[in-house]
Amino acid sequence: MTLFGCKSTAPLHTIEQLDIKRYSGTWYEIARITHRFEKGLEKVSATYTLRNDGKITVLNQGIKVSDPGVVKTAKGVAWIPDPSKPAQLKVSFFWPFAGNYWIIDLDADYQHALIGDPSRKYLWILSRTKTMDAATYNRLTDIAAKAGFDISKLDRIRQ
Repeated sequence: MTLFGCKSTAPLHTIEQLDIKRYSGTWYEIARITHRFEKGLEKVSATYTLRNDGKITVLNQGIKVSDPGVVKTAKGVAWIPDPSKPAQLKVSFFWPFAGNYWIIDLDADYQHALIGDPSRKYLWILSRTKTMDAATYNRLTDIAAKAGFDISKLDRIRQ
């Protein structure tokens, strides 16, 4: 128990099964806890492409709010280090550094996803479409809050 704040130290639970082929494709950022590498970006998407070696090519793209003619991109690679935990991926944009990409929630149709990391510093709400209904958004933010994320830090992203 902490006296200051409500940061969770409990383990972060992820979904138990993941069909990476179904997960592949383009996802749109609906909301995020913004960090320096995404600051000032809107219309952000991530495209995941399964490679022959079982890893995933990651292509993130976003438009600079200050200069809508500029598209920022970042290309990386993701992988599943432990096949018994398929939703606990690692992603690297600058080798040898890698971060956690943990799928906390994913609907049965692979249309909406909640992504975070055990530190609770990173959180994304993703959708296969550029919009998300309020009920789905609220369900995902409720899950995030119960998992120990500070959802007051979430920024809605203009698509």
